[in-house]
Amino acid sequence: MAVPKRKTSKERRDKRRSTVWRLKVPIFSRCGQCGNLKLPHKVCKNCGYYKGVEILKIKKA
Repeated sequence: MAVPKRKTSKERRDKRRSTVWRLKVPIFSRCGQCGNLKLPHKVCKNCGYYKGVEILKIKKA
């Protein structure tokens, strides 16, 4: 069984673990219907379409 030769310091251990908590910038895609930016695999909040099918009825003012 593999056993570490030396104890891993708290600093080294915490440096390794710190990358898990990085914030990621959300990726946007263009809506095929209206062209606004939206999150991928989600219904467009502007027009209510998803993959060319109207999912939500949006009232236009």
